[in-house]
Amino acid sequence: MKPILTHSSLTPIPAPWLARSSLEVAPDLVGCTLVRQFDSGLALHGLIVETEAYTPGDPACHAYRNRTARNAVMFGSAGMAYVYLIYGMYHCLNVVTDSDGVPSAVLIRALQLDTVPDWIDDRQATKPHRVAAGPGKLCRALKIDLSLTAQPFGVNEPLWLAHRSSAFQQAIDQAEIRLVQTTRIGLTQGADLPWRWYIQNNPAVSKKMIE
Repeated sequence: MKPILTHSSLTPIPAPWLARSSLEVAPDLVGCTLVRQFDSGLALHGLIVETEAYTPGDPACHAYRNRTARNAVMFGSAGMAYVYLIYGMYHCLNVVTDSDGVPSAVLIRALQLDTVPDWIDDRQATKPHRVAAGPGKLCRALKIDLSLTAQPFGVNEPLWLAHRSSAFQQAIDQAEIRLVQTTRIGLTQGADLPWRWYIQNNPAVSKKMIE
């Protein structure tokens, strides 16, 4: 493992905290931590630096038209993982939000990992902050695939979420860290909606505005 950053004790995020509109949860998840727990006991941590919200009535939301086997988890309880495959090769991780029957989710777009996994090749590891700088990249780095969809986030599960550290929250409150709100990426519909948030000037963000 190649160290990138350190992290303090983590406070798990309970499912009720996620049972809000994705438009509220998405910015609140920035600065939180995603933990990938493996059966071997290995745990990888990533600071969430970029998110996107998807809501009912949103033409870019997978549940916009109807319920399918693929998107069914979005209609369930908050705190579940929704993983899907794009272009036949890239997985994307979402956190289901809102109430039962209200299809809504937050896409985790980018992470700043605290360590680079051993399975990342040396060429990619030369730019450690870019290893998880995108939804497909972070899923590849943390070995997240379709086997984890419809699974709950929780400390005894393969994936769990932790609240912002007190130091991060203080930095937000004192405007030492700023969040940028802008439009989502790679969409043909709903591309004008400003439902993406990221940490300003963070090197792990997938794509920045001119700051």
